[in-house]
Amino acid sequence: MTVLRSIGVLAVAGAIGGLLAAALAAPVVTGAGLSAKNVALTFVDLPPAPREEPLSQVTRLLDRNGKQFAQFYEANRTTVRLDQVAPVMRQAIVAIEDARFYEHGGLDVKGTIRALLTNTQAGGIKQGGSSLTQQLVKNILVEAARTDAERDRARAPNLGRKITELRYALAMEEKYRKDEILEKYLNIAYFGAGAHGVEAAARRFFSTTAARLTLTQAATLAGAVRVPYSTDPSLGDRQQARLRQRRDIVLDRMAEVGLITRQEATAAQRTGLGLRLHPEPGGCAESAYPYYCYYVQRELLTNPAFGGTAAKRQARMSRGGLVIRTSLDPLAQRAAEQAIQRRVRPEDTEVAAEAMVEPGTGRITAMTASKRFGRNPGNKKNGARTTFNLPADVLHGGGQGFQAGSTFKVFTLATALRQGWRFGDGFQTPGVLTPGQGYRDCQGRRVNDPKTTVYNASGEGTGGPHSLETGTWKSVNIFYMMLERKVGLCNVVKTAKALGISRADGTPLREVPTFTLGVNEMDPVTVAAGFAAFAARGKYCRPLAIVEITGRDGERTQVPPACEQGIEREVADAVNWVLGGVFTQGTMRGQSLDRPAAGKTGTNNGYTSAWFAGYTPDLAAAVSVGDIRGAYRYPLRDVEIGDDYYGAVQGASLPGPIWIDSMRAALRRTSPSGFPGPDMSRFGGGFTPGLKEALEAEAKARREHDQTIAHRRRFDFLWPPWQRRDVREPRHRRDIPGPRQRRHRFNWRYR
Repeated sequence: MTVLRSIGVLAVAGAIGGLLAAALAAPVVTGAGLSAKNVALTFVDLPPAPREEPLSQVTRLLDRNGKQFAQFYEANRTTVRLDQVAPVMRQAIVAIEDARFYEHGGLDVKGTIRALLTNTQAGGIKQGGSSLTQQLVKNILVEAARTDAERDRARAPNLGRKITELRYALAMEEKYRKDEILEKYLNIAYFGAGAHGVEAAARRFFSTTAARLTLTQAATLAGAVRVPYSTDPSLGDRQQARLRQRRDIVLDRMAEVGLITRQEATAAQRTGLGLRLHPEPGGCAESAYPYYCYYVQRELLTNPAFGGTAAKRQARMSRGGLVIRTSLDPLAQRAAEQAIQRRVRPEDTEVAAEAMVEPGTGRITAMTASKRFGRNPGNKKNGARTTFNLPADVLHGGGQGFQAGSTFKVFTLATALRQGWRFGDGFQTPGVLTPGQGYRDCQGRRVNDPKTTVYNASGEGTGGPHSLETGTWKSVNIFYMMLERKVGLCNVVKTAKALGISRADGTPLREVPTFTLGVNEMDPVTVAAGFAAFAARGKYCRPLAIVEITGRDGERTQVPPACEQGIEREVADAVNWVLGGVFTQGTMRGQSLDRPAAGKTGTNNGYTSAWFAGYTPDLAAAVSVGDIRGAYRYPLRDVEIGDDYYGAVQGASLPGPIWIDSMRAALRRTSPSGFPGPDMSRFGGGFTPGLKEALEAEAKARREHDQTIAHRRRFDFLWPPWQRRDVREPRHRRDIPGPRQRRHRFNWRYR
């Protein structure tokens, strides 16, 4: 007999039973003033079943190997099918909440009246007065609520709400089979300790799954449903004692209805709860890789590809039950973390950040920083933690970034090679330059700056002839300012933009004469992706953290790389050849990766920040260092970072070694590979007047210097050890150690 066919007989009795249950369970409920006839009509003319919103579920982040490293949720829930729930769990929940569930049509008159009598005698709620279907309806209405007022209405202890709930329950029974209703209930019910649904509860309470629950575990969870807050085991001993009482009631009930024997119930009641509370942290602060997690979170919230509006993207992330596979490589991530941790402390105000990107795909394999992610005690502004995503731009939760310094010279180099400059081409440079003429931005406006004076950094001399190679290897500021003017400032800007370069704060690039010296504030992810394009022979790929999304329905969506040819392949090959010399003849000389590599140091005017960006054919990375309190107010001079003292931090003195160590470890399982050689018919044969003679004179001076040092060492050998001089020669006068510096490791490298 269907519900509708039996409704005429049971409607009035069911309604009265429901009203009576509400009256006894909640004394504040008053009469509705309904006649029996009106009540009958109310329960015959049923509404459609309540609209069911998709249940909020956990969104999980996986690394490239499929291991979870973070999760987001509005409600900690993972839905499961009924056949994925242990039979004893199904029995326990039905026994205590609605023992006649499979017998009635959504409205259990006998069960309601029996519960009324039992609860009245017990002086409290010992058995449920509502059917399991009615409880499901209430949960659906609460889940669908989006405001506090809507939630209050869904829980209101009044007759109107109770009648609505009863009518919806009858409609649900018409729409779904019993097992479907039970499955929905087990997935929507709140069990306490932040666990929504039986699967999350099994993991939270017992570190197991719903399919593996034992009798005592199932009884415990079934007992928690009715009073989840007063039985929350994570709150302390009192709540655990209350939970045990509820478990024993469930065991008694299961024995009473014949689901288990009395002996089984007694034996189970003699055991402890056997809790194995498993924390279920949500959000990035609790993630093993918080900076990467935060980047993914911000990508989900800001990228229109994941939803047309911010609200839709937020709902999809926090309620979607997605499984998101990322490109995070645990090997590269650990390599970057350890390289930074060895040199920079979380407590230092100077911060180091690094990002690694795969050439040819743009996939981000690692992101980290020297500070721990999160809030400092008392929400202090400065401390060992930060809530800024230091390796990323503002759009992905980062700060304003740091000026990229001489790493930007690579875009001027690429522009010159594209315009026909050859290896060996160059010109005479002065020791001082005022950019008073010859510079126009991409709007055609003159952007000359006659009030600015540009000098070469220490070690670059007072001027002289330089070629593309020597100007790059020595990172000669004035050479690159003049080269930028010759090839056109706007053309250099266009090259940078073609390789994904944009400011960390999201504002337009500053198109000024010192563009090639890196006056724009950048983030490591953007710089690493730009340099990765050279490794990929000119193919730029947008930074990519999310590679696959699996929806709650199991459907998988691949997220392909977004790439385009930023510069010609042959131009990229030529750039790689020049930047490879940075390690053998330039500012990184003496620091080797033991495999083909190319890169560029970056030190800013006044030592406000320092960078190193480089790559192999398999991996690119960028490292930045600056003071989190403000780069201009707190330059990197006369500073102690980690265990070392630095007279001035330059690209090769701190970012460079971090890059070397992290890349070496990240690539230890990758066989070395080389770059394609440059097309010498196109790029070879250049000439710079006076360069050959200048290089010969420089080599001669170096030999004489080395002979002098060797002579001093032989002479010092004759002195007793306690009278020997420290004959190590600092490369620059500013590095000559003072009293404080002698107590620390010397800083010999530059730029």
